[in-house]
Amino acid sequence: MTYKFENFSLDHNRRELRRDSEIIPVEPQVFDVLEFLIINRARVVSNDDLIKVVWQGRIVSDGTVSTRINAVRRAIDDSGKQQRFIRTVPRKGYRFVGEILQEHEPNNDELKNSVAFVHSEFQVSGLRDKPSIAVLPFANFSGDPEQTYFADGMVDEIITALSRIRWLFVIARTSSFTYRDRATDVRQVGHELGVRYVLEGSVRRTENRVRIVAQLIDAQTGAHLWADRFDGAIDNVFDLQDQLTSRVVGSIAPKLQQAEVERVRHKPTESLVAYDYFLRGTASFNRFTRDNTDEALGLFRRAIQLDPDFTTPYGMAALCYCRRKAACWWTDPVQETAEAVRLARTAVEFGNDDVIALSTGGWALAYLGLRLDDGAAFIDRALTLSPSLASAWMFSGWTRIFIGEHDTAIKHFAESMRMSPLDPLIVAAQSGTAFAHLLARRYDEASSWAEKAFRDHPNYFFASVACACTRALTGRLEDARLVLARVREINPTLRISNLRDLEPLRRPEDLATWVDGMRKAGLPE
Repeated sequence: MTYKFENFSLDHNRRELRRDSEIIPVEPQVFDVLEFLIINRARVVSNDDLIKVVWQGRIVSDGTVSTRINAVRRAIDDSGKQQRFIRTVPRKGYRFVGEILQEHEPNNDELKNSVAFVHSEFQVSGLRDKPSIAVLPFANFSGDPEQTYFADGMVDEIITALSRIRWLFVIARTSSFTYRDRATDVRQVGHELGVRYVLEGSVRRTENRVRIVAQLIDAQTGAHLWADRFDGAIDNVFDLQDQLTSRVVGSIAPKLQQAEVERVRHKPTESLVAYDYFLRGTASFNRFTRDNTDEALGLFRRAIQLDPDFTTPYGMAALCYCRRKAACWWTDPVQETAEAVRLARTAVEFGNDDVIALSTGGWALAYLGLRLDDGAAFIDRALTLSPSLASAWMFSGWTRIFIGEHDTAIKHFAESMRMSPLDPLIVAAQSGTAFAHLLARRYDEASSWAEKAFRDHPNYFFASVACACTRALTGRLEDARLVLARVREINPTLRISNLRDLEPLRRPEDLATWVDGMRKAGLPE
């Protein structure tokens, strides 16, 4: 296949770009970017589309993509100002707008070698050690063919939201929508698209309400991993799409990671790669014990050694140090703080489009590095990229407590719990809600949340601290002292004098409220 535009020609089989008869030397990725733009010239190509195909889904920054686009423009005598061939569509991506003459239609062999062919062995092999998903068109059960646009819009939004999860390979809409109105087995879809998971669903719209039913399926076994339904009233169609998308993605993202963790547990040790070490580290981290946290830190470090460009484990390793501080498990606070901050800085500097790296790194910078505003900004960026990340809402809530924005903190904790109501870290959001109400001097609300967190998770340090403090401030001094005994078991070194080391509260009045409660509960000076 040869594509001709003006006096240029791009020969797919020879992988040559020519101006008249002169060969223009270009890097392989530059050639692939140009070819992908040409083949997909009927639509706008996003950065995510390019990353999936040209970089095989590896974690790269938007700046890297821009650099390759600029190199393509230089090769074909174009520029960002002229845009004769490549037009930039603000906040959307790029489109090849030059007039193309194709010398002949591609045969099957050519298509199988094309970087744009989604079924190619090239892409399937690239997915072998990375979770991947296809979102099929949702069936329209509304009885009105005109409502298909709403169902398609939902799927578009879900694909876009999932594409922001950098550890997940998401098949582009143009490929998954080829299965519209086709009776296919999900295992066949998985084989043809080279994906491990398939999300399918339906949309039913009646009068002023919409119901979305979705299910996540393991494409290798056909097993159903998750299913749920979501309802909403139609006041504003686009707002409703955003809300439902957020709820669907917020539900399936943790389920996908859980499924991946289970898969990795059964893989032979000798087959491990960096991503698998990351997953094993995540599984260990979620067990909450000191030994498991230490094990998780070692696994995240191993992932970093195997792939230094994989930014997510940097943030998760920093998160291990945060837990060690919070649970009083660390042995060298100065050294461990410095190492955590180093890891966090690496995560946020090189993972500027990695939502987990941004949120965990931002939290570590705030909690351990005491860079509250910087930490909040990085977490905000993660939420902008992926509003469905429950843990980022939780980290944001705690950071807002430190800054003194208690009502905002409560809203963010509520969003975290709504996104992932079965999350093992939900106790952190419950305890944070209690603290936010406490510092706002709404003691009854604080007590309600603290009692729930302590009842469900009596070994979680901040739940016991919140419970002791709120009991004292609501006049239940004997009950407060009983819980304080548990606090002192977990952290025998805790004193009034070092409370601020536990939570870096910016506002003096917040620290004074906390000190007052803990002093009344019986904490020594």
